[in-house]
Amino acid sequence: MYLAKIHVTLKPTVNDPQGITVQGGLQMLGFNSVKRVRIGKYMEVQVEAPDRAAAQAQVEEMCHKLLANPVIEQYRFKIEEIAAKLSQ
Repeated sequence: MYLAKIHVTLKPTVNDPQGITVQGGLQMLGFNSVKRVRIGKYMEVQVEAPDRAAAQAQVEEMCHKLLANPVIEQYRFKIEEIAAKLSQ
């Protein structure tokens, strides 16, 4: 069993209105050192696969087909092996 820790963020060239709003809010609260905020998504997905390479291939396909929009988003993930008893 494997655990995929997935981070999805907007590509650097894509405007991030939510990040701009959060940045403004932080600055209004006195956090003037904040110069840029980008908002993203974090997901954990448990994958049953025969080996790490198979798990990685499945997660890559998941990200490309559903979890991220490859036109405007980029993603990265890390695969960790987990004990079967922890996943129940």
